[in-house]
Amino acid sequence: MAKHYSHLLSVGRIGAMELRNRLLLTAMGTGYAEEDGSCGERILEFNRSIAQGGTALVTMGVVGVGWPLGNNMPRQPAISQDRFIPGIRKVAEAVHAEGAKFALQLHFGGLIANAAARQPVWCPSVPQASAGDSNTVFLPEELEAGGFADLPPLDYHEMTQADIDAVIQMFADGARRAVEAGADGLEIHGGHGYLFSSFLSPITNRRTDAYGGVLENRARLLVDTVRAIRTAVGPDIAVWTKIDAIEYDRPGGITLEDAIATARMAEAAGADAITTTAYHDPRVATMHSGSHTPQVPALNADKAAAIKAAVNIPVILSGRIEPDVGDRAIAAGEADFIAMGRKLLADPALPNKLAAGDEKDVLPCIYCYTCISAIYTRETARCAVNPRTGFESEIWLPPVQAPRNVLVIGGGPAGMEAARRLDERGHRVTLMEQGDRLGGTLQFASIAYAPNERILDWLRRGIDASKVTVQLNTVADSDMIKALAPDAVIVATGARRDIPPMPGADMKHVLGGDDLRQLVLGGNMDDLRGKVSLTTRLAAKAGALTGLTRDPAFIREATKTWLPLGKHIVIIGGDLVGLELAEFLAERGRSVTVIDESEHFGRGLAIVRRWRVFDELRKLDVALYPHHTEIEIAASAVTARDQSGERIILKADNVIVAKGARGDLALADMLEQAGLNVHAIGDCTGVGYIEGAMRSAARTAKLI
Repeated sequence: MAKHYSHLLSVGRIGAMELRNRLLLTAMGTGYAEEDGSCGERILEFNRSIAQGGTALVTMGVVGVGWPLGNNMPRQPAISQDRFIPGIRKVAEAVHAEGAKFALQLHFGGLIANAAARQPVWCPSVPQASAGDSNTVFLPEELEAGGFADLPPLDYHEMTQADIDAVIQMFADGARRAVEAGADGLEIHGGHGYLFSSFLSPITNRRTDAYGGVLENRARLLVDTVRAIRTAVGPDIAVWTKIDAIEYDRPGGITLEDAIATARMAEAAGADAITTTAYHDPRVATMHSGSHTPQVPALNADKAAAIKAAVNIPVILSGRIEPDVGDRAIAAGEADFIAMGRKLLADPALPNKLAAGDEKDVLPCIYCYTCISAIYTRETARCAVNPRTGFESEIWLPPVQAPRNVLVIGGGPAGMEAARRLDERGHRVTLMEQGDRLGGTLQFASIAYAPNERILDWLRRGIDASKVTVQLNTVADSDMIKALAPDAVIVATGARRDIPPMPGADMKHVLGGDDLRQLVLGGNMDDLRGKVSLTTRLAAKAGALTGLTRDPAFIREATKTWLPLGKHIVIIGGDLVGLELAEFLAERGRSVTVIDESEHFGRGLAIVRRWRVFDELRKLDVALYPHHTEIEIAASAVTARDQSGERIILKADNVIVAKGARGDLALADMLEQAGLNVHAIGDCTGVGYIEGAMRSAARTAKLI
């Protein structure tokens, strides 16, 4: 056992259920079930993978007790009829075979229902306004992918006593079926705006009967359900409930004091544990990233500790909890178990790696919200850094019988990942990079968005630990490549980032993406003559020579006090790069404006993360000007024409052009014409960011 995580990796118990460690899989909606709600191979292999990785308890999320009534997403698992038992039993057997316990999260959507199911939305009270609609926006392609235009309006149904009795029976029957299917435990989903949460919240529960008003009444449905399930399954099955510790940005909603009292009532009714989570006002832009799937590390840890102090049963803490934070929380008696979601999607083997002392080998989550954003386009969950997630049945690293010589050109994320995977399969790999270090554009992305540094470091360590031959400061040409006589060539040279034609683009105070990268990373300073001072060029070069610019964390900190850019900055380009750069610069005291011809900003950012970035930019007073034409750069301003035809003037000490990136297959085409076996991956095929790099590298590496 790894000494560092002695508390996290110790044996634990929830009710009668003993667990091999304190790491649990957060119940989540993945969409891996079949269309009819049954469990097939895909959801089985996903859960098996989590169990193989060392997680103590694998909980299948959002299992519908009333399915299709109460359904909240496509391909949601169900347990509303006996016909669902055999599929769930196979999942349970697969999880048990790997030494883990298996639980089902029993679920009923309530207000957060799936309109596509064309079922009435059961709720405590009919919403007064658009309580279930976010004021954030989707991109046109997201609206089309989600099929939102074809969805019928929600049909709200205020529950009667007969409905309440029926729901309680649905949960009790679902619990009985789950035990018959081999489940060791049951979690009642009492959070996230779903049925029990909507009864608990004074905002959504305006009833005047025995289920409304004071907290004891609002909690009655949950408490009665806990009792009914306990009666149905007996004392030997672990039963617990997930509850919102707080509703963020929702005055008059659930408070921590409410949650503490609810937890005590659940304990008295027979619950063996409490999972702490949080909810939010669904009209605010931060949404999930500001509550149950937080961007801020350990956002809800203090609330869990308060609940833990008030009950005599275990408390399960979730919400971006790093292993060391979780270990300390358990040691301090502030939590008993740590539930992880995103981290286990990124690397299911995280628990085993911690136990083996291989923490640095854990493939890191970069908190990009690709996984949860898939819900909004009615897709299955996927992970930006781990292409295997959701496709566990595929053979991703088939060992080779006859090793081949493979040349990978380009040391960015796609090139590094392809080289690492090919080496692991047994090929002889050469990785050729024209720069003096590996990382490509991910180096700069790690400065603008700190979590990216995790995957950059992980990829570099993977190359260092491999047998890949790395050639830096090497520009690939056809003669050199032919001399190496590779059996296959992977081109991962990234996108072209030329400044698109526009009036004033050649002026001295205008920087393109490559200019900015060279300035920050200490690249070829000769290209920046006339754009920045000699002092700045020398400082940047010195940083490169001393190695300081190899450390994104150092640069992030240093630029808080010194940044060779003026006070007023206009960024032309409203996609991922432009918005993350705007946030980075505004946090460093610059007055930032983003302008673009595009009507919609934020492409390249996953939906939930994009909404959060918009909210952060609003708080930082970043001005956004979408849908502006005739953009021109002047000596100290940027001018453009708005939708009404009026000319606007934006003050600009510096202009950064963060657009114009495009795929570039020139090298791949040239090598293919020379008769080589060529595969192009990553941004040279079209800008796909980290997810595109990792996914295309993995897909190609397994084919060679």
